[in-house]
Amino acid sequence: MRSKIVAGNWKMNKNLSETQVLLEELSEKLPSTEAEVIVAPTFVNLADTARMLKSSKIKVAAQNMHFAESGAYTGEISADMLLNINVELVIIGHSERRAYFGETDEFLSKKVKAALANNMRVIFCFGEELEERKAGNHFKVVESQLKNGLFDLPAEAWQHLVLAYEPVWAIGTGETASPEQAQEMHAFIRKTITEAYDASIADEVSILYGGSVKPSNAREIFSKPDVDGGLIGGAALVADDFIDIIRAS
Repeated sequence: MRSKIVAGNWKMNKNLSETQVLLEELSEKLPSTEAEVIVAPTFVNLADTARMLKSSKIKVAAQNMHFAESGAYTGEISADMLLNINVELVIIGHSERRAYFGETDEFLSKKVKAALANNMRVIFCFGEELEERKAGNHFKVVESQLKNGLFDLPAEAWQHLVLAYEPVWAIGTGETASPEQAQEMHAFIRKTITEAYDASIADEVSILYGGSVKPSNAREIFSKPDVDGGLIGGAALVADDFIDIIRAS
């Protein structure tokens, strides 16, 4: 049975002292839950976070990694570097990496394969922009991102994948995605995976929703049958908000 997951992507927020305060609050207030709880702090705070959470149920993810093992890639981080500080999870393909850093499906496919080759788990992000949604191309865009990024992987690789659907049009645009729209896309994603692989893989993979989940809407969104939790942005930076979202899962 697929897992419920609540992952907090901290993006470029929280210095070390702020990270320590937030982690202490989360550890102190973490409710009893069957959901897997994950935090993804900045690179410079990953090692400290991993140490602080060594005996915690909260897991640690990196926000990005390079596909190369080592070399002349200034500013980049390899899988081995992450594993060496006990970080075994990585977010790949976040909408901001695609938009601001020009990461293509083909580039992201290399990253996914590198992570899996190093026995890491991957949270793979994808989703359509506002103009693509308004043009009615949202299903086509999502299908293409999945196909180009993941569908040449062997079936056994999917046990190490978590998917995160990000409706970019519903993040900071004034537009609102309804729980029904989230369910519609998640059901489509599962159908697309079934057609490319089989129903058992589609039924087992956790698909997170990453469209401005807040304490006020989390329970309704998470109640949808094909939504297995959330990839949380801003609300993950406030301990009480993130805890409320965890409770909603």
